[in-house]
Amino acid sequence: MVNEKLELLKKGISEKGSAVLAFSGGVDSSVLASIAFDVLKEKAVAVTIKNQSLPQRELECAKKVASEIGLEQRIVYLNELEVPLISANSPERCYYCKKEIIGVLSSVKDELGFNVIIEGSNASDSSSYRPGKRAIEEAGEIVYSPFLEFDVTKDEIRAIAKELGLSVAAKSPAPCLASRFPYGDILTEENLRRVEKAENFLFNRGFEGFRVRDHKGIARIELQKEDMAMLLEIRVEVVSYFKELGFTYVTLDLEGFRSGSMDEVL
Repeated sequence: MVNEKLELLKKGISEKGSAVLAFSGGVDSSVLASIAFDVLKEKAVAVTIKNQSLPQRELECAKKVASEIGLEQRIVYLNELEVPLISANSPERCYYCKKEIIGVLSSVKDELGFNVIIEGSNASDSSSYRPGKRAIEEAGEIVYSPFLEFDVTKDEIRAIAKELGLSVAAKSPAPCLASRFPYGDILTEENLRRVEKAENFLFNRGFEGFRVRDHKGIARIELQKEDMAMLLEIRVEVVSYFKELGFTYVTLDLEGFRSGSMDEVL
């Protein structure tokens, strides 16, 4: 099944002739970038949008993966906090942000004279709240979503990544830092950097698959349940560092990590 889906993806992407890849360096976009480079060669260019909500460690990962694949990567800077409809952080934030990103990618596509933008929405995304999907649909034929066309799930994408030998095959999802804040809390560069530093602290101590949510200065740490004991072993160090960053209180969410927990109030 995996090989069948891989061949379908190769055929679908090849038929586009040329493409700009929306490239974050995560497993989804890395699979598409690898396939696109294989079938389109120099007619495939990866574009990474470096906005305020992208952690620096994710940018470095994207650079590393692009180098491993061998395709050209362009890094384009976008300050999404200058867009009031994004910084206001309403439940529709992802829609407005995705529209800005598609606009940037479209400009690169036109500059290169390429045919489409390829992005990584997949068949497993339908089970979660994704307002950005509407922006993709509104963009029409200039945006191509091969995983959706061929009904490729997240598990299948990981299997394909492993088949392709990608170093990010087992990489945990890393949604933007804006997702760490309750809807309605204004996004600022200061608060985004505080969360980024807090998560870097935990990442550097071996934690994976976690989030630090910021509730007006209260840090709510979501971890894999099996990692909670490990966190408690270093709790004094964690509390000290988080308070240095400006958090008033530091808490551990006993429900554990779950993707999109800020959507539970909707």
